[in-house]
Amino acid sequence: MHFSLFYFAEDAGHSTGNRYRLLLDGARYADRSGFSAVWIPERHFHPVGGIYPNPAVVGAAVAAVTERVGIRAGSVVAPLHHPLRIAEEWSVVDNLSRGRIGLSLASGWNQRDFVLNPTGFETRKEDTLSSVDVLRALWLGESWNEDGSPHVGVFPRPVGPLRLWLSAAGGVETFRAAGRAGTGVLTHLVKQDMDELAQKILEYRKAYAASGAPGQGHVTLMLHTFVDPDQRRAVDTARAPLENYLVGALTPTRRAVDDQTRAKALAAVRPAADRYLFSDGLIGGPEHGALVVDRCRQSGVDEIACLIDFGVDPDTVLAGLEHLNELRAAHTDD
Repeated sequence: MHFSLFYFAEDAGHSTGNRYRLLLDGARYADRSGFSAVWIPERHFHPVGGIYPNPAVVGAAVAAVTERVGIRAGSVVAPLHHPLRIAEEWSVVDNLSRGRIGLSLASGWNQRDFVLNPTGFETRKEDTLSSVDVLRALWLGESWNEDGSPHVGVFPRPVGPLRLWLSAAGGVETFRAAGRAGTGVLTHLVKQDMDELAQKILEYRKAYAASGAPGQGHVTLMLHTFVDPDQRRAVDTARAPLENYLVGALTPTRRAVDDQTRAKALAAVRPAADRYLFSDGLIGGPEHGALVVDRCRQSGVDEIACLIDFGVDPDTVLAGLEHLNELRAAHTDD
């Protein structure tokens, strides 16, 4: 099992100049401790995740403070950008990191984001899949044109291979499409449970094998994560931040709400929070963590992307990375 760190922060409560401390300090820790990668999202116009509107910019900062850990976009919302621009930006990060980048391409789901490309919402899934071949060609140095435009290529030239994933919210057709395209899959358990995921991974493996791509593919699963030696303390530490994070994710903009509205929102998210705290998350002690890792392995998952910035105090999160790393070391063949 591979382990990586995943970021999708709630911006509330972060002081100016300190918003990226957990990202950069966590990346430094991951770099020296054997984690596979750091995943950075693309999120627009929302306090949850919105401090990452451009993962290439943030990835360049991660490249500057690390030496070996992978730097991955989780995800690039492909229909919002021209593929030439995606290739250019990430080739810069590839050069800065000496070949450590990876991209998961997402089709997008929030129509408000498409103010950046107002005509792209209806064809977003098709555009995402078509961008796979275009990006691969550009990465190999081929020139590209569309509708009579000049043939152009990408500078600077990339220095490493292009590692691609498709982001899947839970639809089995996206898993199959990733298999046919010969990419990895980046997914989560927001709209599926582990048993459902296992069946979709089987479909992915079948499609991947039929594609003729090398290997068996790669499935990355994002899990809310906080590991502590004491099971109850881990759950107690994570519960309130996790519930607040889930409430924030449902709110289109940060605004004050009255106590009654907030109480209703907390009641609405509590079943999901309980699921992440007790079954579909990596929150707890070492024994619980080992059980979760084993379930992931049995389901066909290759990599656990540990979402660590859901609101627990950054110092507590950074201290907890030691315990997460112990779990990683116990389940990774370095």
